Amino acid sequence: MAKRKASGAYLTEGEKIAGTVFFVIYLLVLPFVTRPALDLLGRLLGTTIGESLGNTIYYYVIFAVTLIIFHRFIGHTTTLFLENAVGSLKVLAVGFIAFYGLNELTYRLTRLVVGNHTNLNDMTISAQIDAAPRTTLLIVVILAPFVEEVLFRGLVFGGLRGKSRLAAYALSCALFALLHVWQYALVNQDITYLVLMIQYLVPGLVLAWCFDRSGTLWTSILLHAGVNALSYWAILA
Repeated sequence: MAKRKASGAYLTEGEKIAGTVFFVIYLLVLPFVTRPALDLLGRLLGTTIGESLGNTIYYYVIFAVTLIIFHRFIGHTTTLFLENAVGSLKVLAVGFIAFYGLNELTYRLTRLVVGNHTNLNDMTISAQIDAAPRTTLLIVVILAPFVEEVLFRGLVFGGLRGKSRLAAYALSCALFALLHVWQYALVNQDITYLVLMIQYLVPGLVLAWCFDRSGTLWTSILLHAGVNALSYWAILA
């Protein structure tokens, strides 16, 4: 299974600049302005935008923005996947095995460190599934994996890989983990929530490896979508 050059190396300067601006807004600004913006939109339209509809609007918008900014890169990484579909699917299979093997070990380690500290991100998703199972399925299996992989693996990992593979892995994994916990640590004014970042380091590492090994972002997108689909099914079961 030959390693291929990660297609993040083919990001244009325009994609890097526009993508970085969007990434900062996505990571640090949108979590706090989205709900007020939706409430304002609802008042202007004379209606109430509920949590389910709000989440759907949010993810459709960031999905559309991601497509607009990175359309050239997405086209290129799609071509690479189609050219080496068998090799990419082999990497995907190894990724699934590594994900669940290493993730279980990391989960047990995290429990030793934080005890029964609740993962509020998991609770939030579970509540969204209970309230709106169909729209949440669309978000967690299609929209969110696509956006997160383009940003964290395509932009961050791909942008850094040519300079330092170690830095690419470290920063993309750390930012991916931080995304899932920092809001809860800030809102609850409890920095111990940041310890839960450990639970997301292995997923970030495996997803980055899939991209790095196959050279196409679609391996990490498919792995991310598959893992989320299995988690969704487990919550419903």
